Amino acid sequence: MPHTPAPVPSRPYGRTIAALVAATFTVFLNETIMINAIPRLMADFHVDARAAQWLSTAFMLAMAVVIPVTGWLLQRVRTRALFLTAMSIFICGTVLAAAAWSFPVLVAARVVQAGGTAIMMPLLMTTLMSIVPADERGKVMGNVTMAISVAPALGPTASGLVLDFMSWRWIFLLVLPFAVVVTAAGLRFLDDVGEPRALPLDWVSVPLAAVGFGGLVYGLSQLGAGDAVLPVDPWWMVAGGLAAIAVFAWRQVRLAREGSPLLNLSTLAIPRYTHALALMAAAFMAMLGAMILLPLYLQDVRGLSTLATGLMLMPGGLAMGLLGPTVGKLYDRYGARVLVLPGAIGCTLLLAVLARVDMHTPYWVILADYTAMLVCLSFVFTPVFTLGLGALPAQLYSHGSSLLGTVQQLAAAAGAALVVTVMSSHAGDLVREGHSGLDAMAGGMRWAFGLAALISLTVLVLAATLPSGRGAGAHAAHGAHDVPEPAVDAEG
Repeated sequence: MPHTPAPVPSRPYGRTIAALVAATFTVFLNETIMINAIPRLMADFHVDARAAQWLSTAFMLAMAVVIPVTGWLLQRVRTRALFLTAMSIFICGTVLAAAAWSFPVLVAARVVQAGGTAIMMPLLMTTLMSIVPADERGKVMGNVTMAISVAPALGPTASGLVLDFMSWRWIFLLVLPFAVVVTAAGLRFLDDVGEPRALPLDWVSVPLAAVGFGGLVYGLSQLGAGDAVLPVDPWWMVAGGLAAIAVFAWRQVRLAREGSPLLNLSTLAIPRYTHALALMAAAFMAMLGAMILLPLYLQDVRGLSTLATGLMLMPGGLAMGLLGPTVGKLYDRYGARVLVLPGAIGCTLLLAVLARVDMHTPYWVILADYTAMLVCLSFVFTPVFTLGLGALPAQLYSHGSSLLGTVQQLAAAAGAALVVTVMSSHAGDLVREGHSGLDAMAGGMRWAFGLAALISLTVLVLAATLPSGRGAGAHAAHGAHDVPEPAVDAEG
């Protein structure tokens, strides 16, 4: 089927990207904003910790299920319509959460919110790659990194401050006007990018993706958790998820021959994209491992409050996000390896330092180490995202963005599962040897941080083999407006 040239946006791309970044910041802020509210919600709704876990589990599962479908949505639906759909879904979920009259309603509201959140990141990435010239993508991707790093870092602290003075419902009521404003601004400044295609939706692939990715993420998230949300062995969920993903992948390869896959896996045939995807996955596993362990250490071992913990961890997220634009400019000038390699080395060494924490490690050491680690990771993520997506031809941007988001969810769940399993196992061994509960937990965390450092070594190896220049691949050598076949299916 011949491609129709994608229309060039009538306005500078800066306003389009800014509108999408603001919306992404808003929905990502919501992702972590519930962390401090769990004890209050357990008391208000009279539920136990096992039930309360559904607030995070359901959100995560909804993300894992929706993201693989966005590759099809981005080709089928116009940019403005998809943006309005995503933000409308998010706003409806936020209203429902603020008004929730029972715990199941609140869980359902979180699922609705996650549906809108899952669409925004692939939409932003695909639009960026479609309209931003190749030599400016690093700088613009840095602004994206700022949104997705700063928002989750601010979430726990913001909710902690709200809960000190107001009801938990105000967590959602305060997010709501921001969501409405960025939606209105987006509709004013956003242009449609590309022309949609009347692609059929494969109704077999959708449940396969839901069972496969949802089952795998759920199973990984429950490994080592002790008390699973569902009465199913997590290993069976992992095995079933992997089996469904294998069938899903086989079906996508078949459908690709007909030109209508739900998620086009031919992106994996492009070595530079696959290289960047593997590096990103390993970095996410290491980072999420540390982000899971540190709050447990600070609260359960050192006895800090949730608000104090949020304040301890916030500088790292802010530094990582605020450095994003600068790192992006450096990538545009020097390429990926000169940034990613030092970042990977620093991250590995700093995780090794955390592998020595004990009951008496000074707080300033924890604060400095964690902040420096996220600074190092800021030199990893922006170049890797830009390099990987830039290696794709325009018609695969939407599928590459969707696969990137899916792998992020899987890597986050796997990283959390690995470190929690190692921590719990070694802590149990120490208790049986006669150590106190707190000493045993601290010992388990040292092993878990050591595992995160080993995972980071994988990032280091992959970083050492990155191209030395900007080298985003043959497809990225063209600006956004001079790609020979600016695919109709690049963006909807």
